[in-house]
Amino acid sequence: MEYCDAQRLLEEHGQEQLLQYYDELDEAEKKQLLADIAKINFNIVESKSPHETKIRGHICPVEAVSMDVIAKRRDEFYEAGKKAIVEGKVAAVLLAGGQGSRLGFHKPKGMYNMGLTKNLSIFELQFRNILKVAHETAYFHIFIMTSRQNHDETVEYFRSVNFFGYPEEKIHFYIQDVSPACGYDYKVFLDTKCHVALSPNGNGGWYSSLIRNGLGDVVHGNGIEWINVYAVDNVLQKICDPVFIGATILKGVKCGAKVVKKAYAGEKVGVLCLENDKPAIIEYYEMPENLKSLTDENGELVYRWGVILNYLFDVEILDDTIRARLPYHAAEKAIAHMENGERVTPSKPCGYKFETLVVDMVKRMGSCLAYEVDREKEFAPVKNATGLDSVESARELLIKNGVEL
Repeated sequence: MEYCDAQRLLEEHGQEQLLQYYDELDEAEKKQLLADIAKINFNIVESKSPHETKIRGHICPVEAVSMDVIAKRRDEFYEAGKKAIVEGKVAAVLLAGGQGSRLGFHKPKGMYNMGLTKNLSIFELQFRNILKVAHETAYFHIFIMTSRQNHDETVEYFRSVNFFGYPEEKIHFYIQDVSPACGYDYKVFLDTKCHVALSPNGNGGWYSSLIRNGLGDVVHGNGIEWINVYAVDNVLQKICDPVFIGATILKGVKCGAKVVKKAYAGEKVGVLCLENDKPAIIEYYEMPENLKSLTDENGELVYRWGVILNYLFDVEILDDTIRARLPYHAAEKAIAHMENGERVTPSKPCGYKFETLVVDMVKRMGSCLAYEVDREKEFAPVKNATGLDSVESARELLIKNGVEL
């Protein structure tokens, strides 16, 4: 993009402030700023009304395939899932764009060492589970979504450990798309004098980012029909689990979601429900209080199926979500930005970041299997250094599952 093109574009959208330091920059910095401006989708900023109250439809609980039923039909589910993997119809996507800042670790979160007596990264723990499945079935394609901040370091780390013994040609790295961050006046921030404040476009952007990075050819060219998406921060995550895949396929639905029974009514997990007869995930802060603590005749929570960000999606419907586009959600954040020639780092929210959410993808699927797993065997999130959902609690569960730390 040339300067005159950027100036014309910014005038059209009332965002001329992005060029306010242009004359102070050297040639490389000018080129960088113009490249950032070219990436901005101003429609995101202009079409969002963050203060609108979300009106929910008719909500009712979902029936889950219980662990008891899964145990009884395990062989049947396993064989169906194994067949799909062996035939090359299944792939995985690892959402690994985050840093470990909340853990006091300023590197890619997946590199965080969970070991006590040896080095044992989150990535390695997850790839141990992946390799176990691959050795029983076949090697499948794995797409690893990074961010602008951690891409190079993530790729270099995987190379340094020889991809944990997984075939390099089956692993594909790509950078998540970004969206602009702005103030309450909807003016897009500058992060530095030569960088626009751009942030990852939310966990719902994983598939559109994959396609825009040219990896759609890998998906469609290899006949991949199902993609298992999972988060980096769950160290007990089971990826491309043949039993889960087989259960979803045999159920005839377009999506599967691993769920756990909520530990208590106020647990901070999204709940898989039906909304207007379609699968929907209602975040803990959106669930009406009268429903959050509602119990059935057995004393169990009616809305008890908490999601753990392990989903299986039908590729054909995913392609439809690209064409229809997911909605953006405005999240109030403390955003570092340029102000009066200086970079400031606010301690309180000062504007909006715009994100798409994977929960909206679930709704677009039209049907979803709630698949119950044992939280002590498959749910050990690492979100904090200590306390709830922490390194400490995850280590305890790893040890309980026989992992030598």
